[in-house]
Formats: sequence, structure tokens, C-alpha cells
Amino acid sequence: MAATDFVFIIKTRRAVVQESKESILKYKLAYSGIILFVYVIGKNIPLYALDISAYREAYFNVEELLLQSIGGDAYRSSVFALGIFPSMISGFLVQIFMAVRGLFTKSVISPGKSRRMTVAVTLAIALFQAFTRVREIKFIASAQEIPIVQAIAAAEMVTGAVLIMWLSDRNSRYGVSGRMVFITVNILERIMGVLYKNKLQDLAVPLMISAVMMLIMMIMENTEKRISVQRISIHNIYADKNYMAIKLNPAGMMPMMFTAAVFMLPKLIISLLISYYPHHQGILWWQENLSLTKPFGIFIYIVCEYLLTILFAMLMLSPKDISERFLKSGDSIVDLHAGRDTRRYLRGVVWRLSLVGATVMGACIMTPMLLQAYGGMSSTLAALPTSMMMLIGFSCNMYRECVTYWNYDSCRPLF
Repeated sequence: MAATDFVFIIKTRRAVVQESKESILKYKLAYSGIILFVYVIGKNIPLYALDISAYREAYFNVEELLLQSIGGDAYRSSVFALGIFPSMISGFLVQIFMAVRGLFTKSVISPGKSRRMTVAVTLAIALFQAFTRVREIKFIASAQEIPIVQAIAAAEMVTGAVLIMWLSDRNSRYGVSGRMVFITVNILERIMGVLYKNKLQDLAVPLMISAVMMLIMMIMENTEKRISVQRISIHNIYADKNYMAIKLNPAGMMPMMFTAAVFMLPKLIISLLISYYPHHQGILWWQENLSLTKPFGIFIYIVCEYLLTILFAMLMLSPKDISERFLKSGDSIVDLHAGRDTRRYLRGVVWRLSLVGATVMGACIMTPMLLQAYGGMSSTLAALPTSMMMLIGFSCNMYRECVTYWNYDSCRPLF
């Protein structure tokens, strides 16, 4: 083979590698676009024998509008009616199980086994939620056909939940932002519906509150605490400029996503119990008061948000894991010994930042609930500020991920 042939092969291979590197963001965005296209189609496929006329004009309170973010369908009438709720709760429960298990044993569960556990829990939650939901849905069928129609509708819901879990997994691997894109689509749909159906004078106050909450979210997502770090591998002029950054809101948007899901779980259990014990006073009290239109329900929701914010911050920024990495690498926080001192210091920092983030986020979430409960504002307008705040938070996360891929594309291979 001639030398010119070698040169041609090297240049061709370099062009292919460079083209693949330059296109990674474009391909990921295109893949996410296809996933969203399938998701939007599924949201508009009605359940079998559904009475569509019963869902054309429906009233939603602020609770249902907030829960719509994780539920694929506000009317709970499509094959994607369960949304990402089953997969979110299953992933959360498996993470909690693995974290608690890690306190008692050092053996590690393989990713394959963890995946199988998540799928099994997702199926169980989807089955429970589907057979609870179909009791509330109106179908066009006779009394004798209702059980069969409900079983078919439940099977469609479970299939839709499994398909959403698969789409979320595919998007996490080959797309952008994983399951976050589904929540973003739900929020955008809700915001556009509110803006389209209401007059400008009615939107004035909600939009002003939305602007303040969006500004708060921008500050929370883009402010960080920098902790000076001594790195033994750096001995130049940048040795004093190394730091470890922790966001002002360490857990990000994860608590807001999971708070609605965790709050929905006991409500599903109560709705199932009420169908068997319709006159039980205790169950009736919980059904009436465990609502975001009641002070008790608002209090429980905010408590869940506080606890989940601290929990996710401790899981995502584990002081134990960070201190162990410092011990292995030889690095350390300035004026602190690696090990127990570092672990205590980081635990205090994460704890304080989590409390600040939970307080600010809780106040923002509670605002629309109080506006509807005591301010006389309609539910759709009261939910607008929270929707805008969540949209900004998710957009910031997706923007940072896209910037990461863009920076990766800007790198050129040496050979």
C-alpha cells in the first residue's frame, strides 16, 4: 500500500471522528425530539370506551394542576394517564432501600439487579394506581360490561406507564435530561392553556408573582458556595484557586418532582380504601383534609418538600463519599484534615444549604396554594407562578447539560 493511501485513510478516519464529535449534541436533541413526539401522541390516545364528553369541561384545583406535572394527563383519560409517577416512585424507593442497606453491609448490588428491582416495583405501583384510577373514570358501557372495560383500561394504563419508563431510560442514555423532558412538556402545556384561556387583566397579578418566583429560582440555580481545596497534584499559580462548588440549592429540582409523587401515594391508598369503606369517619377525614386546598394538606406537602430536599442533598452530595475520595486522592479542604473533620464540615454545609433551599422553595410552592385557599384566586391562575418557577428550574438544568455537550463538541481530536 502506498504512502498516499495511508494518508488518505488517516484523513478519512479523522474526518469521521471529528464529524461524530461535532454532532453529539445535534443527535441527542434529535433523539429527545423523537421521544417527545411519541410521548405527545400517547397523551392524546384515549382509553378504550372512554366517555370523552365527560372530560371536555372539567374543573381542576391547584392540587390536580400541580400533580399533572408528573401525571401524563390532567383528565386521567389517556393511555399515558399514569405519567412518570410509577417510575419516579419506584426509583425513589429503590434508592432509599440501597441507602439503608449500605448502612448495614458493604456488599454492592449490581446495576442489573437494581434495574430489575426498579422494573418490578414500577409494575406493582402502576397496577395499583391503574386499578384505583379506573374506578373514577366514566366509560360508555353497560353495567355488565363495566368490569371488562375497566380491566382493559387498566391494562392500557400499565402498558403506557411501562412505555414511559422505557422512553425515559432511552432518553437518559441517548437524549437530553432523561425524564425531565416529560415534566417540562406537561408544564408547558399547562402554562399555554392558562395563558390562552384567561384575559390579560386577570393574568396581571399571577404574572407579577411568577416573575418574582422565576427570579428567585434563577438565583437559587446559579448561586454556589465555593470551598477552597488543596490539591497535591497542582503546584503552579493555580494552586490557590482550586475549589469545590456546592449550589445554593444542592438538590436542584429533584425535591419538587418527587414531593408531588410522594404526596400522591397516600391519596391513592385513601381513594382505594374509601371505595370499600365509604362511611368510615377516619378515612373520610383523611380524604377531606389531605388536600392542597386545606391547611393540613398544605402543611404535610411542605413537610414532605423539606424532608426530601435534605434527603436528596445528602444522597447527591454524600459527605462520607466526598471525604473518602479526598483520603484516596490526598487532597483536602483548606485548614481541615481529610477524614472525620472533612465529613463533619461538609455535612454542616450541605445541611445549612438544604435548609435555605427548602425554605425558599417551600415558600414559593405554598404561595399559589394560599392564593386559592384564602385569596379567592382561581386554581388555574394560582398554579401559574409555581408552573413558571418549575419551568425555569428545569430549563436551567437542561441548558447546563446542553452546554456540557456543546463544550464536548468543541474539542478536537489530537489524532
